[in-house]
Amino acid sequence: MAINLLLVDALNLIRRVYAGHPGEDGPERAAGALSSSTGSLKRALRECRPTHAVVVFEGAGPSWRHRAFDGYKAGHKPMPDALRETLPAYRDAFREIGVGSYDLSTVEADDVVATLASKAARSRCSVIILSTDKIFLQLLSERIRVRDHFNQRDLDRAYVQKKFGVPPEHFADYLALAGDSTNSIPGVPGIGPKTAAKLVSEYGSLGEILSAAEHIEGKLGEKLRVSMDEALLAESLVRLRLDLDLGLNLHDLRLPR
Repeated sequence: MAINLLLVDALNLIRRVYAGHPGEDGPERAAGALSSSTGSLKRALRECRPTHAVVVFEGAGPSWRHRAFDGYKAGHKPMPDALRETLPAYRDAFREIGVGSYDLSTVEADDVVATLASKAARSRCSVIILSTDKIFLQLLSERIRVRDHFNQRDLDRAYVQKKFGVPPEHFADYLALAGDSTNSIPGVPGIGPKTAAKLVSEYGSLGEILSAAEHIEGKLGEKLRVSMDEALLAESLVRLRLDLDLGLNLHDLRLPR
């Protein structure tokens, strides 16, 4: 049987649904978002037709990225208390429709999803990542696709090339230069998206770009030479982990028939 694994970025789904619900923050709004989030997951199951699935939540506590960079996610809006208190009910509701949840203490959901996707792809499984977070675009391959559930479209290789000017395999290099404002990662001061895409197109990986920096004339070369440490730190922060020991196997994620 061909395996089709659906990996759901839990808080990307839940918080977007919650944000779309009217009313003041509170239990009533959280309950409405719970019903809608469960309905969204059911729709994803119908549209993607997975054989296996899991909803991945954030692990409790700061991750290694927070320890490596004090400003990491500094601009994130805190989760409303009413929504946070309801999260166990979300897990229960997802379990009732046959989809289990997973989290790993002090580990971000992004790294868990990336590790699961990478390992499944190496086992020749098809993988769908349900998220609008652009960080997952670096994982795109013949076996891994990223789905924008809210707009009902796949964010494929052509999408990345058109929107950012780089291929998926160099998306992390691009973010290391241009920065990732979503997570408050600054990248190289003075280098914006267009310049980052141009550098990636001309030189390739961040390592190759930094190696060539001494030969790049003008202010651009100077910016790269004086900001190498910042660029390397940014790269480490935006590049997803693919090697976590999760203690999961595909059998654990199989959906009921």
